[in-house]
Amino acid sequence: MSEDEIIITRHGTLASIGQEDWDACACPEAQEGSRPADPFTTYRFLKALEDSGSVGPGTGWEAHYLTAEQNGQVIACAPLYAKGHSQGEYIFDHNWAHAWERAGGRYYPKLQIAVPFTPVTGRRFLTRPGCEQAGQQALAQGAIQLTRQNGLSSLHATFCDADEWHAGPDLGLMQRTSQQFHWINEGYSSFDDFLGSLSSRKRKNIRKERATANDFGGEIVTLTGDGIKPHHWDAIWEFYQDTGARKWGQPYLTRAFFDIAHDTLRDDILLVLALRDDQPVAGAMNLIGRSALYGRYWGCVEHHACLHFELCYYRAMDFAISHRLQRIEAGAQGEHKLARGYLPVNTYSLHWVADDGFAEAIQSYLLAERDAVEQDIEIMTEYGPFRKPNVEDHE
Repeated sequence: MSEDEIIITRHGTLASIGQEDWDACACPEAQEGSRPADPFTTYRFLKALEDSGSVGPGTGWEAHYLTAEQNGQVIACAPLYAKGHSQGEYIFDHNWAHAWERAGGRYYPKLQIAVPFTPVTGRRFLTRPGCEQAGQQALAQGAIQLTRQNGLSSLHATFCDADEWHAGPDLGLMQRTSQQFHWINEGYSSFDDFLGSLSSRKRKNIRKERATANDFGGEIVTLTGDGIKPHHWDAIWEFYQDTGARKWGQPYLTRAFFDIAHDTLRDDILLVLALRDDQPVAGAMNLIGRSALYGRYWGCVEHHACLHFELCYYRAMDFAISHRLQRIEAGAQGEHKLARGYLPVNTYSLHWVADDGFAEAIQSYLLAERDAVEQDIEIMTEYGPFRKPNVEDHE
């Protein structure tokens, strides 16, 4: 073995890698104790998924974490899973699976580099600083080789960042774009300052929604860190089960995940709860990054007009403004976010398909899809709630 050779290793558990090596690649900016840029790729978040049984046998998410080691040091790692379905991904390939199987093939299992159940943009090829190019190449080649050796249909890296997406063709991967709605903090000093950037009609509508929501008959509290108590997770679990049953058929996360989150993740979490007679009747769970707030789960046991908008969007904006966070990522889908100041942005994924003919067909589809996504973003941005330059706007 030459001195500079890179060794790729597959791991069935994060414990065999260790937190120090993983986080040195996933969140090197947090080594001095500051907040990670991306809370979802940290060892503690992915380990909570693993230890709680949210991923693993029987879930359709079987862990095969990759590490790239050079000169005795882990220089890169990736959260890789064998998928037995396409649930919990939010980059949809169901049509690919149907076409593959109609042609007589077996689409599942496939390999997926992703954070399970988490439609949040971030690095997927996690590298130590200074090892970006070598680490990305090694991980991509290792994942493709693993796909080939096991006779699997495909490899996917979903919600990768823009730099990785641009590097995709050099890594042998096809590029795909999708879109989400994000709220951008343009240096607002207050929520009223944000409202001042909107057209008069949208401004009035949001004020009306906030007034309606806050008149639900109780109080709204925001909690993070030690302000979150173990009993709060009972309410969050109840909300999550209700939402999961309506949207996905069954919840992705187990109850144990929330108990582990209380022990290891509560400093990364913001809960917004609506209390009536001191009992939670609705709530939203967010994760906090270094420069962004990530909306994750919402649910309720009582319906109150506009309370969803207040807890998920407006209180998140209040928090982002007061903590000088640059943006809010509110998750997948939801064109109703547009009227509330969330604008469409590109999200990215990368793909490798074993069959050359099928890969060629998908590549043609991806090029057409990319044009359609760009057109949608352009049109929706034009219909956004913000004031147009040189247009009079009266309260």
